[in-house]
Amino acid sequence: MPGIVIVGVQWGDEGKGKATDLLGERTDWVVKFNGGNNAGHTVVVGDEKYALHLLPSGILSPGVTPVIGNGVVVDLEVLFAELDALSARGIDVSRLKVSANAHLITHYHRTLDKVTERFLGKRQIGTTGRGIGPAYADKINRVGIRVQDLFDESILRQKIEGALDQKNHLLVKVFNRRAITCDEILEDLLSYADRLAPLVADTGLLLNDALDAGDVVVFEGGQATMLDVDHGTYPFVTSSSATAGGASTGSGVGPGRLDRIVGIVKAYTTRVGSGPFPTELFDESGDFLRARGFEFGTTTGRPRRVGWYDAPITRYATRVNGITDLVLTKLDILTGLDEIPVCVAYDVEGRRFDELPVNQTDFHHAKPILEMFPGWHEDISGARTFEDLPQAARDYVLALEQMSGTHISVIGVGPGRDAVIVRRDLLDR
Repeated sequence: MPGIVIVGVQWGDEGKGKATDLLGERTDWVVKFNGGNNAGHTVVVGDEKYALHLLPSGILSPGVTPVIGNGVVVDLEVLFAELDALSARGIDVSRLKVSANAHLITHYHRTLDKVTERFLGKRQIGTTGRGIGPAYADKINRVGIRVQDLFDESILRQKIEGALDQKNHLLVKVFNRRAITCDEILEDLLSYADRLAPLVADTGLLLNDALDAGDVVVFEGGQATMLDVDHGTYPFVTSSSATAGGASTGSGVGPGRLDRIVGIVKAYTTRVGSGPFPTELFDESGDFLRARGFEFGTTTGRPRRVGWYDAPITRYATRVNGITDLVLTKLDILTGLDEIPVCVAYDVEGRRFDELPVNQTDFHHAKPILEMFPGWHEDISGARTFEDLPQAARDYVLALEQMSGTHISVIGVGPGRDAVIVRRDLLDR
């Protein structure tokens, strides 16, 4: 049975949680393999809306085992706050498993994230200030703290002391902040140990055993391709591997076990934070998309930057991830437009680029070359087959499919769980 990877195609917020939820009833395991609580999924179930930040969206599906993989950085305060909030709403969260090798976000990571961003001034990356980048930096620098360290107080103390030796010099001498003591970090982390212990497992072993047993395992990426630390718009990226390759490194499941790579892409484009965005809109069209699409961050509440669909980005993401299927979300948001522009290539100081420029400077200066498509005014939220869509909407989808280099298998036409058109079953092999 398949291992299915779900990744964002653009800069995040494409609706990955909804795609995971669409597979929910036939899925046995859902794995979050990268990121932390710096991104969120909004999932609508009936009349209920759930905003998830750290937890995999599969936690909302009865019978599914949600997993936080080793590639995630975990803020324990956020983890248990989310679990408590879901429990209070009647959701069973008892099946959650957390990798013993996942790294932890501490108070000093959050502090460093915030003061570093302020220090950068106009050169800010646009982080959420939740300590994600500093936690990943410690992981790479081999001074990080892992989940398993909470169960050996002596080792935990040594690791905190080692991490703070350098960080306190930076906080006090560069940022003029107070030093952080080992005891305060130790006390905070240990306060979660007893509650965390039953959730901790060798999740890589569990997932491989599940695939051996014929279970369906969905690997749910946080952020998106254009925020990947290697393949995104560096340095305006996240600090982890948000592409399909990260599903293996972030879970302990080999790439040969991944059968389907599903890319989630909006019918237009958004991003949060700094960095290049060739199709960005600053006029009433942007206000229209932001208002109709409610483009405000699930985690931060920040207004998202909005722009038209960018075909070169989708082609790039298809290539980098090996995408087999696209889920096109929020097609209904475009209803009411007389014309819909699509970016088909870029103009960089008179040179045409049909693919993303390899040079980041060129991408910063890229202007969209737009092709216009007829819009539609009919309400499409009730459409459940492709033929239910107005001709102009069908033509738009088929044009995007042709430009994107892979099949559009699912189309989202509204926020509800059932507001989708399935052109090809994501579990078909």
